[in-house]
Amino acid sequence: MAVDPEKMKSLIAFKKRLEDQLEKLATETKEVQDSLDTVNSILLDKGFKRCDIKEVSEAPPSMTKEIVLPKAESEAPTVFVQRSPPSSASIPIDRESVIPLKTMTEEPLAIIYFEKQSVHVLPDQSKNFSVNTPPFENFLVEKVFEKMREKDAELVKSKQLSQEKMFAYNIAREGEHIREIVIHNVDEERLKELKSSIRWTLEKMYEKMKSQ
Repeated sequence: MAVDPEKMKSLIAFKKRLEDQLEKLATETKEVQDSLDTVNSILLDKGFKRCDIKEVSEAPPSMTKEIVLPKAESEAPTVFVQRSPPSSASIPIDRESVIPLKTMTEEPLAIIYFEKQSVHVLPDQSKNFSVNTPPFENFLVEKVFEKMREKDAELVKSKQLSQEKMFAYNIAREGEHIREIVIHNVDEERLKELKSSIRWTLEKMYEKMKSQ
């Protein structure tokens, strides 16, 4: 029995759509697995305790403070730096999602996740990114984080923005090693800029670390 050419074309097109969908699902599954592997490695890292960081992040806010977290055995203390007060403003994005940050060659750099209306950045702990490695301080902190904070500070000063909705960020570290960056009051536009800036910064830092 001859097959209708039009039906054959439709079947071939449907087959292609199924293959494309399967490929997309496979890519998404790999990204989720990579994120899960990264989270598991962090949780198993005895030098980094999420409960300690969480306790500090829920402490009463102040304009600027440093809190030394309990240190792991034979390791430097973790310093939690808060540059401006946290906020209760909502983030217009899916806070259940996890965003992996990778190099162009698929090397893991960090993951971004959302919790209690804040953006959390967890660098890949196996790389031990240091606050002293350029361009972390001179680019990411000074030209990205501080510029956003200063812009919002001006809006607060001119009464165009309330204090509790002002951009703020916290950096948790053990010695010189970055353990977590928590960012408050991030809208969707800023999130895109932050993702790009953080990924670029960590990739450049990783390149410098490999060349040393």
